[in-house]
Amino acid sequence: MQTFFLTLLQAVLIQLTALFGIFFIIGFFQSIIQQKTLENYQRSLGWKGILWTAWMGTPIHEMGHYFFAKVFHHRIDSVRIFEPNAESGNLGHVSHSYNTKSIYQKLGNFFIGAGPMIFGSIVLVIFLYFFVPNAKEIFNPLFASFHNPLEFLTAIYESLKNLFAIDNISQWNFWLFFYLSLAVASHMAPSKPDRRGMWSGFFWIVLLLIIINLITLLLGVDITKYVLNLSQFLGLFVSIFFYGLLLSFLHFLISVVILIVFRRR
Repeated sequence: MQTFFLTLLQAVLIQLTALFGIFFIIGFFQSIIQQKTLENYQRSLGWKGILWTAWMGTPIHEMGHYFFAKVFHHRIDSVRIFEPNAESGNLGHVSHSYNTKSIYQKLGNFFIGAGPMIFGSIVLVIFLYFFVPNAKEIFNPLFASFHNPLEFLTAIYESLKNLFAIDNISQWNFWLFFYLSLAVASHMAPSKPDRRGMWSGFFWIVLLLIIINLITLLLGVDITKYVLNLSQFLGLFVSIFFYGLLLSFLHFLISVVILIVFRRR
């Protein structure tokens, strides 16, 4: 019996890591970078400095919440895709409610909280393919399988080299793309309320996986290998999330430069 429960625990942990680990890892780093970037703008330009990216990034953020709230049949109580308020610091919101007796709607809280990351990443890819001629070359290094951190860092370098190729930076549409992408990437990270919603939904995801694995293991079937195969198809989203993280980090560096320039004045 003890061996069975250890097998169950191991299977659930592996499956959760494979399917959802990327949301938490990239979301964590993106939240930190986003917070530091906005703090830099506030110190250099004041609260209104945030608005030069928020006008685009915030509506995309809120639309991500709205889209997944509709997918998981939540009731939309109020939507403000862009309503900046200097006193509260809020830029917009989507208020929603759900049937607490519905497991499906409870599960949806995770995806609604993560919605800005998913929706924002898709928008970034659309911008990339619409504005940048060598879009496929930019993504190719990130599609590889990484066996160590050095390979991952090399892939990032190759992606950035492809992104800032001479043929790109010499075109005006590249700089329009770059600005719009920074605006979206800078507001993709889940807020504190978003993260609370994600955790509440994640609890039900864990519970569901435990029940499914409990049943399948009793039937003599370990579904871990099937889940791992499924996670490989998520490679596209992993690459897109990393791309968004790269843009967020570039924006952070730009905000540092702006802070230095305005401090000297």
